[in-house]
Amino acid sequence: MPAFRPRELRRSYGFDEVAIVPGDATINPDQTNIDLKIAGLTFSTPIVAASMDAVVDPDFAALFSKLGGLAVLNLEGVQARYENPAEVINEIIQAPEDKVTTLLQKIYTQPIKKNLIGDRVRAVKDRGGVCAASVTPANTKGFAPIIAEAGADILVVQSTVTSARHFSKSLKGLIFSELIESLPIPVVVGNCVTYTAALELMRTGISGIFVGVGPGATCTTRQVLGIGVPQITATMDCAAARDDYFDESGRYVAVITDGGMRYGSDMCKAFAAGADGVMLGAILAQAEEAPGNGYQWGMASPHPALPRGKRIRVGTRASLETILFGPSTVADGSQNLVGALRTAMGVCGAANMAQMHQVEMVIAPAIRTEGKSWQLQDTYFQ
Repeated sequence: MPAFRPRELRRSYGFDEVAIVPGDATINPDQTNIDLKIAGLTFSTPIVAASMDAVVDPDFAALFSKLGGLAVLNLEGVQARYENPAEVINEIIQAPEDKVTTLLQKIYTQPIKKNLIGDRVRAVKDRGGVCAASVTPANTKGFAPIIAEAGADILVVQSTVTSARHFSKSLKGLIFSELIESLPIPVVVGNCVTYTAALELMRTGISGIFVGVGPGATCTTRQVLGIGVPQITATMDCAAARDDYFDESGRYVAVITDGGMRYGSDMCKAFAAGADGVMLGAILAQAEEAPGNGYQWGMASPHPALPRGKRIRVGTRASLETILFGPSTVADGSQNLVGALRTAMGVCGAANMAQMHQVEMVIAPAIRTEGKSWQLQDTYFQ
């Protein structure tokens, strides 16, 4: 009889299981360079606002752009389905908890209006913002030309899991290399969590890749499907693909960790794991300027057959500028995110992101609770 060989599981790590090790030398935080580069565009704030209806509308996108970041407008959400999306968002917010999923499914069955796609992109541009517009792979070929013609700066093709090789009944599905060649703007794709998938996507010519399956505050994909990889491991694996692809091609593809970050510490760990940027949802939904008025729900929440997200209340805590740059009014790390990043880089002696990618991390599952017995009843640890 053949010898039995049990399958082996690889250990993976999330934000709460690791810590950043300070460097042997330090640098002034204000001397750090934290720029995020996507193709020919440079963002002084390496934070991307998540493509969720409760987080980004044209006003928020323009403001976020002026603060140095990049906001992604969901063009398969209420912005492109309704002339007055604010009324619809208010209806979602006021729905009882036991009826909100059904309501979301009803609201998102309204057809997408092609004229609104162009209108929303132009609204961001008219307000002086850089516009990134998000669509799913199924609608990309139909909507991408409209988005580009309206003046968008970046096309985001995003779904729960995206790969360079997709098999379906259609005669010819979405081929990223052909899409990229047909558009005058860079294409960023997500989401993935593995080295191989990331490398294959990069080889199609994309300019950036989102990393993360299921870690977001509103997402229930891991609960419903059991799929996902903790964000530290996922980011490290996809960053390794980026580095290997750069060695083979000389072209650098931005890696953006998407989801699962609650505090500045999580964000800093994402950069230490190899991220060039981070995509945030729940933290930014807490901004006074966010259209969700203290609520948030994900792109997969209204799925007609298998919803993988829920509406959550995050509250309204501060202005967007305070959340990004402070001064912080709380001590839990949810405000002045840029200050936290620069300070972490400073104590690690990392003058730029390339150096931040090289700092040491250790497995440290008790990093947030060690010596904090007086704080354990505080909401910080709940």
